[in-house]
Amino acid sequence: MSSTAASKGGRGKPKASKSVSRSSKAGLQFPVGRIARFLKAGKYAERVGAGAPVYLSAVLEYLAAELSKLLGTVTIANGGVLPNIHQNLLPKKVGKGKGEIGSASQEF
Repeated sequence: MSSTAASKGGRGKPKASKSVSRSSKAGLQFPVGRIARFLKAGKYAERVGAGAPVYLSAVLEYLAAELSKLLGTVTIANGGVLPNIHQNLLPKKVGKGKGEIGSASQEF
């Protein structure tokens, strides 16, 4: 009774293997499936081969890495985010005015 059905108990379907994306098969970060879909929908050719979107994804990923390396330290003039904090959220200004010159009380 050491058959395959006896060891599994004969209940249910065997577990399906987890799907692996084409990007992970190719070792890429760019989405191969999305690029394949764009190539097919864009009518660039009648048919799109299986290797074309993988190759295009690899080229785009390489170009993105090169641009990131070249432009990593570039700062854009006036390209930052200016702080916009509401006045109610800012701390109160503590300073000695004309009326507080002779006061001996402590402010907490």
